[in-house]
Amino acid sequence: MTTFVLLHGAWHGGWVWGRVAGRLRAAGHDVLAPTLTGVSDRAHLLHPGVGLHTHTRDVVALLDAEDLRDVVLVGHSYAGQVVTAVADQRPDRIARRVHLDAFVGRDGEAAIDLLPPTVAGHYREAVAGPGHGWLIPVRSLEVLGVTEPADLAWLTPRLTPHPWLSYTEPLALTGAHEDVPATFVECTDWMRVFTPHADRARAAGWPVLEVATGHEAMVTAPGALTDALLDPAGAHAGRNVA
Repeated sequence: MTTFVLLHGAWHGGWVWGRVAGRLRAAGHDVLAPTLTGVSDRAHLLHPGVGLHTHTRDVVALLDAEDLRDVVLVGHSYAGQVVTAVADQRPDRIARRVHLDAFVGRDGEAAIDLLPPTVAGHYREAVAGPGHGWLIPVRSLEVLGVTEPADLAWLTPRLTPHPWLSYTEPLALTGAHEDVPATFVECTDWMRVFTPHADRARAAGWPVLEVATGHEAMVTAPGALTDALLDPAGAHAGRNVA
């Protein structure tokens, strides 16, 4: 039995993992899917000071309070930054980290600087306008590769603005995270914003798995994603996970 801790990306909450969490539990594993401070069911805690440091503390506190060991820590999209920071602070509690179409940041790097310039420009414009200078408004789900009406109807009313500081606050790393084994899972059926991070992972010698779906794999391809998460040796590296 493995304990999976699943971290959502921007605008979402822990609930987004429901389709994957059910499959992992059916396979005999424990699953925790916390919501990070300031979004979704924790949106009432949102303020301009909520950032990457806050979200890192959220997860470190969870690991410590539950005394979790040998965890598989999974981060989607933005939460790749959180995974890296948490692995750096609690390497002894994490057996493996998985970056799901996510940032693979280095010391001193902020998420906004790891996006393609065009995408980063859209973020900055949205923050300066409807984001009032400190929020990232929800992006179009269609841009992220969600096209099924039922999925759009399920996701859309649940998404909330995301704290801008989490994208501008840089990682502060000791290097301890490098001792935690890592896997990258890339979603290939959309604009592939995170391909440069898959390339970073390959250069670092990580297994890289590909899932043929859009960015929201936990919604649009939960079965294939579960298979990838249950493949700790990266046996399918370099191949699509059907």
